[in-house]
Amino acid sequence: MKGMEPPQQAAGGALPRTGPDRHVPFIAHLGIRRERAEAGEAVISLELQPHMLNNHGAGHGGVLMALLDAAMAHAALSRVDYAREVVTVDMHVGFMKPATGRLVATGRATGGGRSVCFCEARIEDADGRLAAQAMGTFRYRELTRGA
Repeated sequence: MKGMEPPQQAAGGALPRTGPDRHVPFIAHLGIRRERAEAGEAVISLELQPHMLNNHGAGHGGVLMALLDAAMAHAALSRVDYAREVVTVDMHVGFMKPATGRLVATGRATGGGRSVCFCEARIEDADGRLAAQAMGTFRYRELTRGA
């Protein structure tokens, strides 16, 4: 499945910083995986681990927000075939129910233009129930040299 394999090192031993297989250290640390991303839609997954839980035994809100952010960022990037970078400008999140187990986030680019992309994302648990949803704005920028 796309995105499940570890990132391939580029020439010189560096992990890729751009493109669909970009290495983002925090996202890798959480174990977030890109399942697919194309034409403005992305599917991202995460298996919650004990250290990612809040004091109620459910997925910590910060972990869910990172998952939503990654889904929307990949949706925005896939809209331009990963030819540019994105940075999050803002994000609004609603938590619907405690999240447990394997989580799947689906992000969609819903509008924007050359400089910004508006996105939405939702997280479903293993039973297909909505756990959280978000809307966000992402600013496009040119690829960083040496990436």
